[in-house]
Amino acid sequence: MANTSKTANRRPLNIVTAKGSSAERFFLERAGLPGAEAPEPEAIAPGLRPRRRHDLIFHGGKTIADLTFTNLFVGGSSSWQKSDIQNIDSALAAAMSDRDLNNVMMQYFGNRPISTTFKPSQILSGSKPSSFSQGDVENLVTQLHSQGRLQGFDLACTVFDFMLPSGTVLTTDAAPAQQSAATASAAARGGAPQKAQRGEGAAGRNPAHPEDEASSLAGLGGYHGSVHAGEDTIYYAVGVFSETLPNGRDNGIVAFDQPWKDVVATFYHELNEARTDADVEDAIKARAGGAKFLGWMSRQGEECGDFPIFEAGPRLDLVMQEVLLTNGSTTVPVQFQFSNAVHGPEGPIAAPHTTLARARARSRRLRKLHQRRALNARRRRVRRALRALRQGRLRMARRIESKLFRGKKLKSLAVRRRRLRFAAAILATTNDVPWPK
Repeated sequence: MANTSKTANRRPLNIVTAKGSSAERFFLERAGLPGAEAPEPEAIAPGLRPRRRHDLIFHGGKTIADLTFTNLFVGGSSSWQKSDIQNIDSALAAAMSDRDLNNVMMQYFGNRPISTTFKPSQILSGSKPSSFSQGDVENLVTQLHSQGRLQGFDLACTVFDFMLPSGTVLTTDAAPAQQSAATASAAARGGAPQKAQRGEGAAGRNPAHPEDEASSLAGLGGYHGSVHAGEDTIYYAVGVFSETLPNGRDNGIVAFDQPWKDVVATFYHELNEARTDADVEDAIKARAGGAKFLGWMSRQGEECGDFPIFEAGPRLDLVMQEVLLTNGSTTVPVQFQFSNAVHGPEGPIAAPHTTLARARARSRRLRKLHQRRALNARRRRVRRALRALRQGRLRMARRIESKLFRGKKLKSLAVRRRRLRFAAAILATTNDVPWPK
């Protein structure tokens, strides 16, 4: 019998983690639709094969066909190299607006065109944080909104990307990382209440210890969510500067030869998930009643970017690749997204997949076309057979009749002529031919 308390605490996967990491195990143990049954365990063999049971399902929540995004670089100018900012901005903008890459995502919008607009990035003032939590990013979003710095953006369709600098550790703790260890300890002992941690009711977790299972030091790459400020809903994504640290430990998901490429691939993942499942944060917080907020998500609680990472395993190069842009100008680092059309991760394609409704409509049109052509062919054969009888060309008439009629052959010319005239009359008045034997 299922444990109802565990089932109620199931949460969608709006995060990206490295395969085999403790962060992945942490979230997969809690993965699923809010209030739904726990997913059955599945041993996935190496290699990318179709997985129909992981197809995304539309739950009726918000999606964003015409997306706007901007990059906000945390930690001040001294924390960033200008070349990294330029590379991230140009590559991410190109990837999100590329036609062949968007052809994959159009299937989640009824194959209608989608668009992406990149607004100029900004470097946020301040010093480089050693760690950055969900509480920090939500506080920062609220602060920017209250200061009026988000004016000029259509908040309903804009995602604000918070880029963390080199060396900063990303966590999913609900409390700000700046909170003192003493305050956290007091909360753990039953003092001042904290917000529940993302994905579990761990109010006593100490945000001063980022080396936990929900940390970029344990495979977490980034996540997306939303903040409610008054009547406004503000969508955000946050990601770590994935790299191998001087101590040899990976911070984030290291898949490419340069960290800025890992950043682009991570945010390509998050932006496409935000586009197809905008209000996932509300679903997580609502718990058992949260399914109504979901957009496109699998039965296992996976968004469009999740299963490709899980399926690739240690072979991240299978789904995280540099692909040529449609115009052939350059390559961009991306992570392949899940495609219902192929039931697995898919790279850029030259044309959108045909939807089921369009495929059925096309099938009906072709079937009617073939019926009309067959009917016209029968009419021509009947006329040729009658003409052959009138001309006394009995052998030709018999050959044509053998293609028109099955069953016993008629010997009487009068009977054969009546049968042909009857068939001609039927063919002239209907498309549904009760063909005589």
